[in-house]
Amino acid sequence: MIPAFTCPIALASQSPRRIELLHKIGLEFTVHPAGIPEPPPSPGQNPLTYALEMARIKARKVANDLPDHLVIGADTVVVAGDQILGKPATDVLAREMLNLLSDCWHSVSTAYVMIKKDQQFEFAGQQTTRVHFRAISASEIEYYISTGSPFDKAGGYGIQDYSAIFVDAIDGCFYNVVGLPLSHLVGSLKIVSERLSSA
Repeated sequence: MIPAFTCPIALASQSPRRIELLHKIGLEFTVHPAGIPEPPPSPGQNPLTYALEMARIKARKVANDLPDHLVIGADTVVVAGDQILGKPATDVLAREMLNLLSDCWHSVSTAYVMIKKDQQFEFAGQQTTRVHFRAISASEIEYYISTGSPFDKAGGYGIQDYSAIFVDAIDGCFYNVVGLPLSHLVGSLKIVSERLSSA
């Protein structure tokens, strides 16, 4: 069960996937997008470090405006080999990413940070899932690009949409690939609730 919180909760994201996932577990929250640019990772930067840094930046931005709220920030990165795949801005980039992911394993990591500024409280967690794509045909890639789905998603795909037919194996939490590792997050929420109530 979701723990009870005496403070309001804010999600520092307007991602429809994250909003849907938090509704799925029954969490009551309001949506307050951080509205900040997401710089690309530095050359050689560890993917988890990058995801955690972005989640923290988002959460701190909203926490500055809502110091009495528990603010949740999150970021998801897709990694193929040693390359972090962001959100493709063009058909060309989406095509390159999907061809790169075709017939191989890749990792999807989500980091989340919870901040309550008026109590100087911060908590972070992360989860990684491995995903394998079967070989994808050129026509399948072109059709998927034509739907417009790749352009707002890390790695150029969303496992909950048409691209689900590309996935033939998964090792880890499915919901982590969607945008939040729900089981892991609920465990963290319980810890956070206990720590805030005892502070």
